[in-house]
Amino acid sequence: MQINPDEITSILKSRIEGLDGGRAELTEVGTVLSVADGIARLHGLENCMSFELLELPHGVTGLALNLESDNVGAVLFGEWERVAEGDTVRRTGRLLEIPVGEQLLGRIVDPLGRPLDGKGDVGATETRPAEFKAPGVVQRQPVKEPMQTGLKAIDAMIPIGRGQRELIIGDRQTGKTSVAIDAIINNRNTGVVSVYVAVGQRMSTLVALAQTLDEHGALENTIIVAAGADEAAPIKYLAPYAGCAMGEHFLYNGRHALCVYDDLTKHAYAYRQMSLLLRRPPGREAYPGDVFYLHSRLLERAVKLNDELGGGSLTALPIIETQAGDVSAYIPTNVISITDGQIFLESKLFNAGVRPAINVGISVSRVGGNAQIGPMKKVAGRLKLELSQYRDLEAFAQFGSDLDADTQRALARGERLVTTLNQGEREPLPVEDQTVQIYAATNGFLDRVKVERAPEFLEGLVERMRAQHRELLEKIAAGDWSEETQKAVQEAVEAYAQDFGYDLDEEGQPLEEAQAA
Repeated sequence: MQINPDEITSILKSRIEGLDGGRAELTEVGTVLSVADGIARLHGLENCMSFELLELPHGVTGLALNLESDNVGAVLFGEWERVAEGDTVRRTGRLLEIPVGEQLLGRIVDPLGRPLDGKGDVGATETRPAEFKAPGVVQRQPVKEPMQTGLKAIDAMIPIGRGQRELIIGDRQTGKTSVAIDAIINNRNTGVVSVYVAVGQRMSTLVALAQTLDEHGALENTIIVAAGADEAAPIKYLAPYAGCAMGEHFLYNGRHALCVYDDLTKHAYAYRQMSLLLRRPPGREAYPGDVFYLHSRLLERAVKLNDELGGGSLTALPIIETQAGDVSAYIPTNVISITDGQIFLESKLFNAGVRPAINVGISVSRVGGNAQIGPMKKVAGRLKLELSQYRDLEAFAQFGSDLDADTQRALARGERLVTTLNQGEREPLPVEDQTVQIYAATNGFLDRVKVERAPEFLEGLVERMRAQHRELLEKIAAGDWSEETQKAVQEAVEAYAQDFGYDLDEEGQPLEEAQAA
């Protein structure tokens, strides 16, 4: 038999032409070895990438996390109970991406961008990777713009800047979420887009939260990413990264975003559960060895970009729940060391009626001071020191009844400062109003007013300033604290104090008693 080379050539050519564009489509498929608790062991995916999406039967999606010598460990999203041993699994060649864009504003979605609010399809046209490399040092600029929360205690003593990571930490039921929600409401008209990520919360709580935001006109500028308490661990694990990706869409378009992660303690629990099911070696408190990296790679994505990249910012407010005020536990210390400061809320203060219940002594903002407006910086300079001294004197005064006049004056002033910083939830104040109130308190205008009448004094002061000194408030908001402005503020507060009327004489005695004597 004679072989004709021309014939072989023509057969090969015809076969090659029959292929699409001259390229063979290569797909890698494997089989499911085992499936349980939302985790699957897969065989045959030799070239699988870490964090690659995998296709399984019944519309179930897998995410490859463990790449071992003879199998791949993947977490499953969807109805994983329908996946059985021996099923076929297919590589997609794509990493996990999240739907992003303006269409998500005002919506409640799950971490995969699927709607949970019954308002129909989201209709997002763009996606971003869930895991994204944080910008380097050269791409950043220092934090210098304020992110006002509307809360006097924070904006005065623990200021937050755009692009900062400020931890909110405290026991359960101390008002952590309220602080974050007030910050979202306060920024509703400032062009800041807010992303609220709820990990392991009841859906009823989230519905109430969405209603609150809607009532205050903040929902239309907010995305709520919900991984409910009844969701599987992989969905809870994914939620903060998904929320961050949604915020990054605005960041890289030169806009400002605020991401609240509520809370990262439950996020760490979900990751621990997943890691143990994937048979990763447990470490301290049964967390895997990379639990620090879990949160650091998320929070490092908060940034103030340089002007060449658009000057956008992503501010992160992670929340951590402590047990019995123990900030030295594993996850709290991890997140404290990653962030640029922390706001510590204390049960003792909360139960004593202090709102927000911030422990000024151990709360700090490492970079926010650079972002504070000039007038607030000047006015609040002495505030933190005076409050800390008051807390020390208060503890001391419980043991001694014979206090000298100076100590009594310091205690009286401290009591009024605490009252000044008290603020109900959902009542954020513009920074110029805060500045005037704190100026009045730190300069002794409240010293001759009874403590119980102090809130009335402060409220009336703001109303008077808005009615008669609007241009003065506008100057303060613009950062003007010249001698002329200070003098005008002092005269306005003095005039108001005279009209309001004093209850005590200069020695702190009630005026009726002093007149009778």
